[in-house]
Amino acid sequence: MEMYFRNGAFCLILMILLFSPCGLFGQERTHVVSSGDTIFSIARTFNVDRDELMRVNGITDPTRLRVGQRLTIPGASGTSAAGGQPANIPAENITYRAVQGDTFYGIARRYGISVNELLQANNLSANHVLRQGDMLRIPGTAAAAAPAPAATPQTPSAARAETTRTAVLDASVRWPVSARELSYMIGNSNGVIITGDRSEPVRSLSAGTVISAGPYRGYGHIAIVQAANGYIYVYGGCETLTVKEGDRVGPGMEMGRLGIDPITQKPQLFFRVYQNNTPVDPAKAPRA
Repeated sequence: MEMYFRNGAFCLILMILLFSPCGLFGQERTHVVSSGDTIFSIARTFNVDRDELMRVNGITDPTRLRVGQRLTIPGASGTSAAGGQPANIPAENITYRAVQGDTFYGIARRYGISVNELLQANNLSANHVLRQGDMLRIPGTAAAAAPAPAATPQTPSAARAETTRTAVLDASVRWPVSARELSYMIGNSNGVIITGDRSEPVRSLSAGTVISAGPYRGYGHIAIVQAANGYIYVYGGCETLTVKEGDRVGPGMEMGRLGIDPITQKPQLFFRVYQNNTPVDPAKAPRA
């Protein structure tokens, strides 16, 4: 989650005191959920135990956070971590052995993190096949300090500092949303930013399988589709999703609804295409 404050020096200091994990108001603080937040990311930001954060706020399903929801941030916790880990084992030491029937989505849901965070922590690509017995690292505070990897299909840059260049719209090119404006992202964040209409359907350009679906910090909700020809299509900036991991989609099928980008305050889709983990010009990518 990114929050931006354009205030004077006094207001800036006040904001720091109010929102810092070590503010002036004792052990309990509050946090307002924003698009892209997860229980894991909030717990990591405030350096508190994930389970304690859920317990204090009466949360039983970590995937059902609501934008605008106000959470109480507890003080230091002595509760156990997920999976039966003792409370004195730091989150960065938690590992999980995959069992039959496991999926990345299911494991991420169990620990209150996104699929993208789980894949990134284990240096796995979006098309990695999870096998029984695989050992997965459940990301903790140490993961946040590690240098970010180069952008791949499942890990668009969380810094949200894209350099862009405006492109001329070609009426013959079909996009996932109605294109009002089009810009190319330059640098590590390859792909295009398409300005459309808020809440309009985001439609798949190909047939394929949804290999990841959920929130990703700074990009709203993301759906990643792997086509039979090996291409991977990344649709980011959705306000809501209508697909889940494992779903089959066809050309033109709705996958979600376009949301407002918190930085530009425009309804924008972040669209990327990869072949063999190599970025492809989205305008030239295959369309069914």
